[in-house]
Amino acid sequence: MRILAAMFAATLSAALAQPAPPSGAPAAAKPPAKAEIPALITAVEESTLSSQMAGKIRHITVGLGDQFKKGAHLIEFDCSEQRAQLDSAAAEFRAARETHLSRMRLQALGAAGELDVKVAAAAAEKARSQVSFRESQLAYCRVDAPFAGNVARVRVKASESVAAGQPLIDLVNTSALKAQMFVPAAWVAWLKIGTPLSISIKETGQVYEARISKMNSRVDGVSQQLEVEAQIEKGEGRLLPGTVGMAVFEPPASQ
Repeated sequence: MRILAAMFAATLSAALAQPAPPSGAPAAAKPPAKAEIPALITAVEESTLSSQMAGKIRHITVGLGDQFKKGAHLIEFDCSEQRAQLDSAAAEFRAARETHLSRMRLQALGAAGELDVKVAAAAAEKARSQVSFRESQLAYCRVDAPFAGNVARVRVKASESVAAGQPLIDLVNTSALKAQMFVPAAWVAWLKIGTPLSISIKETGQVYEARISKMNSRVDGVSQQLEVEAQIEKGEGRLLPGTVGMAVFEPPASQ
């Protein structure tokens, strides 16, 4: 983002250079006839998935650049220990439930008190909660895709042991892109949500149509720049996140 701001400052000084007004005449705040601003292309959906448990990676189903669907299984951990703990908790729950049922039958015959039944019921409920806890831990053994997209980076390898919270894989959705830009604060007089613009990629010669989708609610007090985002609508060829293009604005002459 700092690089983008620096590129903006250099481009803006050349593109928006205006002659000084005559002495004594008020300066007119007019928008430029045409301006070019550096724009960083980013993905609307991108994420780095981290491990929710400490363990050994059993299998990785995707590689660099691979495409996947939402909910696809990306990484699987070796969870034989967690499954054994779940089986043990389930067995304890079955035993506690049978004890509770037995106490209830004895109470009906007058051979057990209400306190015995309540204690057995609490023990069964505690055992059931342990089963739910083990099941939730077992869900961490598999890393699923939160959205459809492509793999940007695989940070681990199969048979590698990782710690809880360690980054595993970077995901990006290249089908929905946006452009991030810094514009002069004075442009708030005419720039608004829905303002059209075009983004040209110098390296490929391609041009993409876009519209302003978000505007920051605060101007940077030092650089007097406003951060905005534009939703890229259409264009020819393939556009990837991380590309830097030039956003071309044509403010209305009536402003």
